[in-house]
Amino acid sequence: MSKSPDVSTLTTPAIAAGQGTGGSSETGYAAKHTPSPASEATLNTDKLEEVKKLFTAHLENKGLRKTGERYAILEEIYARSGHFDVDELYAGMKERGLQVSRATVYNTLDLLVEQGLVSKHQFGRNLAQYEKSYGYRQHDHVICTECHKVVEFCDPRIHGIQTMVGDLLNFHILHHSLNLYGICGDCRAQAAARNTHA
Repeated sequence: MSKSPDVSTLTTPAIAAGQGTGGSSETGYAAKHTPSPASEATLNTDKLEEVKKLFTAHLENKGLRKTGERYAILEEIYARSGHFDVDELYAGMKERGLQVSRATVYNTLDLLVEQGLVSKHQFGRNLAQYEKSYGYRQHDHVICTECHKVVEFCDPRIHGIQTMVGDLLNFHILHHSLNLYGICGDCRAQAAARNTHA
């Protein structure tokens, strides 16, 4: 999660390498799960198996059941690209006929965030946004205050600042969060067009 980014470029979104869908070794429920057609990312089977092992260990440590629904939610998240909210995740799974309750989606997301396998963001709105995080490089966000579009970017200078501040203040920095808010080019163009016609 805290890997140093390589170049100062915009990425929308961070892309997982590899292909395949991978099934759950826990139950047939997730093994039959087909990721959302709206998902743009390819599923990295090796990474998914690592994530499942970490999630399994977390469930065992907390004395929680290893249900097929929980693994199907995990697999759906790791097949997705970019950010999503609970309603998008829940609706996508229901559309494909997967029997999962909204409460299970919320509870599983909480467990995944707790384990560090999923990141939770507010982005200045009441609606929480999530994204997969295990094995993906640290990145930051620019958010449009008009249309709420989120663009990810990586800049190695931010990692340098994080390291310098940690050394200076004698902190072992685990991660950081940087969100920049503004108005995107599309929204500015639409506003300009409205003003021209007014």
